[in-house]
Amino acid sequence: MTAMDGPRAGAWLRATAIVALAPALALLLLMATQELAPGPGIAALLATLLGAAAVARLWLGNLARLAARIRAAAEGGGAQELEAGVLLPSVQEVAEGVARLARRLAERNAMVERLRRADAAIIEALPDPLLVLSAERLPLRANRAAREMLGAPAEGGAAPADAAALLRHPALAEALDRALATGAPAAADLLLPVPLRRDLVAQAIPLDPPLADGGRLLVLLSDRTRERAVERMRADFVANASHELRTPLASLIGFIETLRGPAADDPAAQQRFLAIMAEQSDRMRRLIDDLLGLSRIEMTEHQAPSGDADVAMVARAEAEAMAPILAARKVRLVQEIAPRALAAPADADQVAQVVRNLLDNAVRHGREGGEVRLSVAPAPGRDGRPGVALSVADDGPGIPREHIPRLTERFYRVDKGRSRSAGGTGLGLAIVRHIVNRHRGTLTIESEEGVGTTFRVWLPGG
Repeated sequence: MTAMDGPRAGAWLRATAIVALAPALALLLLMATQELAPGPGIAALLATLLGAAAVARLWLGNLARLAARIRAAAEGGGAQELEAGVLLPSVQEVAEGVARLARRLAERNAMVERLRRADAAIIEALPDPLLVLSAERLPLRANRAAREMLGAPAEGGAAPADAAALLRHPALAEALDRALATGAPAAADLLLPVPLRRDLVAQAIPLDPPLADGGRLLVLLSDRTRERAVERMRADFVANASHELRTPLASLIGFIETLRGPAADDPAAQQRFLAIMAEQSDRMRRLIDDLLGLSRIEMTEHQAPSGDADVAMVARAEAEAMAPILAARKVRLVQEIAPRALAAPADADQVAQVVRNLLDNAVRHGREGGEVRLSVAPAPGRDGRPGVALSVADDGPGIPREHIPRLTERFYRVDKGRSRSAGGTGLGLAIVRHIVNRHRGTLTIESEEGVGTTFRVWLPGG
């Protein structure tokens, strides 16, 4: 007998003693009073002990199999049949009851699991971002829309990376307090300035009873960034267009009046004025195109791009397309472009627009007959993430330090007369800033008067 068999052997001996105790005592008493001869009495006693041992072994075996069946049912094992063997009537009745109970439990567990999967699928498919919070306001789950808005789940956790920052917002914290205190939903308007400006409406919904995973609060987020950006775009477009179009429009009106009057019979003046009118018309067209392009970028700035872009290939293509402007200004373009520099996630068309605007800005505002240097190479970001570094440097007059922080504002010009004469709309750098923001990148400007200006863009990539 091994050490493992010791407890079972002890239980068997105790059970045998319990079964045989009463008949053995009766036989001993009969032999003591000489009512039963010693020979037959000892034989009867041995037969009693052997019978008790057999009954005890059968009894313990039945109980062991029944206990195993109950454990399997408790662990969700389903309605399994007991192992083949002789069962005592009482054990057989209990075994049948356990089997019925196990089947009911299995059916109920299957139904609960189906409902749980259905609930999870509904939450995951909701178009609006949703977070499930514990009573301590810790994020437990997030649906697909929330992961897209707030970033991928943090390592080792089920909550998006930016969820903690969102939950620290004072307006949302107050709404969560009200929801828990009153047991009724509470709403809050949120303005998130970083990493990109977002206008959100948050609904805090208490759950009673809580979810199986401890979820006590639902936070439903409605992104109103696009709608409010459209409102701002309409107002800004009217204000900016009316201001910037006034000068070329006044010029066109003046030249038309001149052509109708004093220059009506002067072919040379007509040709000169028509050339100026064509230039002013082209300026108005570029201005409207840039305003519409900037408005479209602002409407999608809060949504990260998808796909990837080979910045090196894009830069080479844009440099080639700039050849006529470079020739007109007699500017030499020096290219230091890596064979491959992949930005991801990225919109290739918008990356091309960044390169185009920076090159155009450097050529128009740099030194005529000077040099522009275009560089593209893989480079880590400030936080160590892999990415792509793009820089455009000119050797022009440079920019005074006090103007640098405002260069990416709409229509901001260091030298208004020189900028207009160069053909700029005042929107190129604003477009660059918004595109870089959408790509979760960085834009830095370095300039020294009399030496030149360098624009550096970093985009995340692989």
